[in-house]
Amino acid sequence: MASSADVTVAMVAGEVSGDMLAARLLAGLRPHLPEARFHGIGGPNMQAQGFVSDVSMDKLTVRGLFEVIPRYREIKGIQNALRDRLLAERPQVFIGADYPGFNLGLEQQLKDAGIPTVHFVSPQIWAWRGGRIKQIIKSVSHMLVIFPFEEEIYRHAGVPVTYIGHPLAEMIPMVPDQAAARVALGLPLDARVITVMPGSRMGELKYLAAPFIAAVKLLAQRDPDLRFVVPMAGERQRAYFNQLVADAGLADVRIDLVDGSHPAICAADAVLVASGTATLEVALFKKPMVIAYKVMEASWQIMRHMGYQPWIGLPNILARDFLVPELLQRAASPQAMADAVWQQLNDAPQRARLVQRFTDMHHSLLRDSAQESAAAVMRIITSSKRT
Repeated sequence: MASSADVTVAMVAGEVSGDMLAARLLAGLRPHLPEARFHGIGGPNMQAQGFVSDVSMDKLTVRGLFEVIPRYREIKGIQNALRDRLLAERPQVFIGADYPGFNLGLEQQLKDAGIPTVHFVSPQIWAWRGGRIKQIIKSVSHMLVIFPFEEEIYRHAGVPVTYIGHPLAEMIPMVPDQAAARVALGLPLDARVITVMPGSRMGELKYLAAPFIAAVKLLAQRDPDLRFVVPMAGERQRAYFNQLVADAGLADVRIDLVDGSHPAICAADAVLVASGTATLEVALFKKPMVIAYKVMEASWQIMRHMGYQPWIGLPNILARDFLVPELLQRAASPQAMADAVWQQLNDAPQRARLVQRFTDMHHSLLRDSAQESAAAVMRIITSSKRT
């Protein structure tokens, strides 16, 4: 390609995990398209790669089935406005980074108009809502998948697909340096450290922060010398969490709120974590964990009947085994979480087994994801410029 100045790539990420994944793709594309324009909706990681977010990503961040209803009109308006702009602009490719509820509908309209569409990260049709494959066939020109078993699903469905590996497997070292992480966070090297991860979004904190804090209180009663590390995604989340800690009367408990999740996980002996991408981060750091999940009760009553397999946490799904405990909805009580974390913290043979299983998982996910994904997208751009 002689010049990339006339190339436009549109992208949408609707939450933190998609922003991180899309930023990795952007890093791979930039050397091929140094003068191209990248815009749409994205977060700080994408913007650090020169991406222009036309709308704040925070406007799209909603969790749960019923929680989206009050925001539906606003989000639909954002989708329609972006669709109209892209139909007029006609980018060489549109890339939807996860966020399927928003992106698949937009992708279908763009694909129908002749704009190539790439979806980056398969919806979990292998876990629930398998009927979504019909919409994917209509909406997606090319699927980029981050788990090896997903390739065959899309080949069988006739959807062009590329397995690129999982970017987290490249970002996280195969042998994490716990001592260095503790030094960086100002933690004693000989402390017993529990990292608590109730989520990065306010919607998650609403349901998980208070029971997680109650579990911390119970654990601190068992061992007052425990140290707790809590990564927070922003000042609003930090203020909310701090208020709940104060309300719980935990002034004497050693709780450190930090900015980055990776040092916090690396420093830990065990982790209490909300279900989601963070569970895979914990697995790649080879840490024992307890996975918890809570949403609005009405959402849960629908979702619990829609799953195809017995696991909800990504490490367990990839292993096809209950490697680590999962405590869901009412089962995610403070006492149950505290008991499960205590067991993970003190079961040395289980911790050794997890290190081996998670190391094998890490190797299976390790690829040069930036280069693999960029190469797939460049093939599409080159093809679209010829036509």
